[in-house]
Amino acid sequence: MLVGVSACAADRGVGPGPQPQCASGVPPLSLGVGQYRSIDPAVDSGCVAIAVNSSVDSAEYLLVAQAVTGQPGLTASFALQGQVRQAAMAAGSLSSSSTDLAQRFHDGLREMERRHSYGGMPLVADREPAAPSRVPPDSGSSRHFSVCANLDCSSFAAVTATAAVVRGPIAIFVDTAAPSPGLTQADLDSVADELSTRLYAVDTAAFGRESDIDSNQVIIVLMTPVVNRLVTPLECATSGYVSGFFLGGDIDPALRGDARFNQGEIVYSLVADSLGTVSCPHRPSRVKQLFPVTFVHELQHMISFNQHVLLRSGPEEELWLNEALSHFAEELGGRSFGIATTQFSTFAIGDVRNAYQYLEATGSNFLVTTSGIGSLAERGAGWLFVRYLDDRFRSDTSLAATAAFTRGLLETSRTGAANVAARTGVGFDTLVAHWALANFVSDLDTVAAFQAPPELTYTSWRLRATYRSLHLQDPATFPAVYPLAPPATSGPNVAVSGTLRSGSGVYVRAVQAPGAPGFTLRLAAPGGGPLSAAVAARLGVIRIR
Repeated sequence: MLVGVSACAADRGVGPGPQPQCASGVPPLSLGVGQYRSIDPAVDSGCVAIAVNSSVDSAEYLLVAQAVTGQPGLTASFALQGQVRQAAMAAGSLSSSSTDLAQRFHDGLREMERRHSYGGMPLVADREPAAPSRVPPDSGSSRHFSVCANLDCSSFAAVTATAAVVRGPIAIFVDTAAPSPGLTQADLDSVADELSTRLYAVDTAAFGRESDIDSNQVIIVLMTPVVNRLVTPLECATSGYVSGFFLGGDIDPALRGDARFNQGEIVYSLVADSLGTVSCPHRPSRVKQLFPVTFVHELQHMISFNQHVLLRSGPEEELWLNEALSHFAEELGGRSFGIATTQFSTFAIGDVRNAYQYLEATGSNFLVTTSGIGSLAERGAGWLFVRYLDDRFRSDTSLAATAAFTRGLLETSRTGAANVAARTGVGFDTLVAHWALANFVSDLDTVAAFQAPPELTYTSWRLRATYRSLHLQDPATFPAVYPLAPPATSGPNVAVSGTLRSGSGVYVRAVQAPGAPGFTLRLAAPGGGPLSAAVAARLGVIRIR
């Protein structure tokens, strides 16, 4: 549980061999505390000179070697080195790659939507697609569905389900083969109320409207043990499970008439199964608690598909931004209850945990992921980035202002970095450079007299206070007081190498003793050659002391 949350109303390798020395004529960079620069290494052969420290106190600089490209999945080997390398830094690589099966399945669905291509044929031959009903289903009525039956959707299962509750824009159908005991009628009524009266309104306000290709005026929630069976009990225990999903094929115009798909707006859910008769056990109380989080996440995907593909005949939103917005939807769902509530904790804790994984290993993860499978840490990066954008560019702190900002990211034919740049009016390279610095300095409260510039801050979260609280509550899950903890060394001894990944960066702190002479830094490819122009490398420098 995210108790005491402070939400307001790396890849570090051993240093490379010596690089060519920087020319003595590189103009020195003189920064006051709180001042910063983002430097293109294509200028001055990647060399940056830091001026002499004329103060009687030590000076300290945060350095971020970063790829600020908006092109997904690019990498480049790099070396950041002081002019005199006296000792290599200690290795401390931490990988946060994930083998979580639910994550792999979820990302696979988005990739299938992007290609408008799905595997397999339905298990039931000659099944005709359901005709549009044009009216909401009646409670107690039954219908047939086709459900993705494995993690790559190469096979589909035919199920029959009954409408257990129809409430406003939501109709919950339960598979007739669901194990017993499951959710009670009171449980289903409670879930339907939460989805229809709160979470549907949150998502549609923040992202726009969903489609209604079957003209039945509802989103169907189909609870079926087919979802439970997507993973085995062993996989469930070791690699996670699928709580629910949206399948773009159900509303993809390129797949109309394909009997594998249900030709309507559906969010699929596992069923309660306390005894584990289908796969691993899922208590009714847990399903009731967590499915609303899944719903608000998956509904954003449904809305995004409608806004980009159906309404504007464009491509699906890029995976990294699509996922980032769905994770942001989770936070918005929690905020609708108020930040002092247990519901806020339930909705936001997954994003906060993913962001922790990203911050403790920024150099090992992308922000701008490829169309393939990303990591939970990369989802955390995406949530942080959208959260930062909203804080910087909404007109005020209200949920209505947030909704006005985020709707603009969906109601467009643009995607990815171009979408973000157009919506904010700021170049993507500038935005990600500022965001990378903000992740360390936003509420930096351990350095006296430091004040982060407004453009380098989050206004809706105090991340350091949040993680400090979580560390005290659960040190096994949150072992550090703050996960982004760059190593410190004297300026001439900076020696960091590794891989730059699209949107992300590697951090180090350079300390300069009182009266110490200036030093130079060089960001280049290992051996001193230029970095690939495609990754748009930058060196962020901010003086924090």
